[in-house]
Amino acid sequence: MKFETRAIHDGQMADSKTGAVIIPIYQTSTYRQEAIGKHRGYEYSRTGNPTRTALEEALASLEEGKYGLAFASGVAATNAVFSLFETGDHIVAGDDMYGGTYRLLERVFKKWGVSTSYADVDDLSSFKKAIRKNTKLIWIETPTNPLLKIIDIEGVSEIAHKHDIILAVDNTFASPYFQRPLLLGADIVVHSTTKYIAGHSDIIGGAIILKGEKLYTELKYYQNTAGAVPGPWDSWLALRGLKTLAVRMKAHAENALYLAKYLSKHNKVENVYYPGLDSASNYIVAKKQMSGFSGMLSFGLKGDRLAVDRFLAHLKLFTLAESLGGVESLISYPALMTHASMPRKERIKRGITDNLIRVSVGIENKSDLKNDLANSFKYV
Repeated sequence: MKFETRAIHDGQMADSKTGAVIIPIYQTSTYRQEAIGKHRGYEYSRTGNPTRTALEEALASLEEGKYGLAFASGVAATNAVFSLFETGDHIVAGDDMYGGTYRLLERVFKKWGVSTSYADVDDLSSFKKAIRKNTKLIWIETPTNPLLKIIDIEGVSEIAHKHDIILAVDNTFASPYFQRPLLLGADIVVHSTTKYIAGHSDIIGGAIILKGEKLYTELKYYQNTAGAVPGPWDSWLALRGLKTLAVRMKAHAENALYLAKYLSKHNKVENVYYPGLDSASNYIVAKKQMSGFSGMLSFGLKGDRLAVDRFLAHLKLFTLAESLGGVESLISYPALMTHASMPRKERIKRGITDNLIRVSVGIENKSDLKNDLANSFKYV
């Protein structure tokens, strides 16, 4: 079956008892056992819940994986991957990354003796150069947050597997509709299901999808032991969002490309970061490994912090807020929002400047969105 069909049906068969077309919300913490150790596949909802199972199976299908694991947040899913490693182990990560992931590596796992080196995502060879004898994981995002850089997944996969290293890809910005890293050689795919998968800015969630049984067994054990799992209601909402993922992603991408072209010609814009522009340095790689370019873009506003404040203050449709991937358009200031935990010197070094604005383009009418931006530019 094609993606759109699987998003609606896989893992979501009609309820066998009642015939309900939509998977029920199994709002229960525990399950009756017929005898000691004799149950119907579920014993406690931290370990497993039928609504969550449906979500995990659907996500595994859409990412072309075999196993899915749902978590209480994207950070919880990321934390689970990093928890595979021990004191003395080393991680190589792409240098353009979500601030929360950087914080987790530098302020949590570093204290536990897991070290990280950062590779230049614009230079594939930098990943190879960063590998040490104790390197156990390469972690990348593509497109990256917030500069929308594209990393050649197949290229990094070859480097990782040549050295017997696990490759994990945060696929949140692309969604499985536009990119499937497991088909390109990744071992692990991570999502913040809060974003495009749920798609309506009403839940917090995360997920891991894999092909390999060994990694799945380790991560499943961690999921149950650490317990950072989504409840059935959040799982159900993520499933509901998943059903319309394909149609939403098409609209997000269409609007984002339209606005990226508009911004790239505006005299008050310094630069635009969007992989769907054929002028983008990473356009060829993006086109090779993605079927579309998603709904995220960033741009540098000409001027200082005051110009940024004036621009943001006069927007009407774009909401200044954290997060992304909802049907409504959101706008954020990475320096003090998504990447506030990154030291300024490090942030500037990575290109996250004080005039950078990140946009999550929604599915509103694209002309209305452009007009909203145009009006705010008048105040810069």
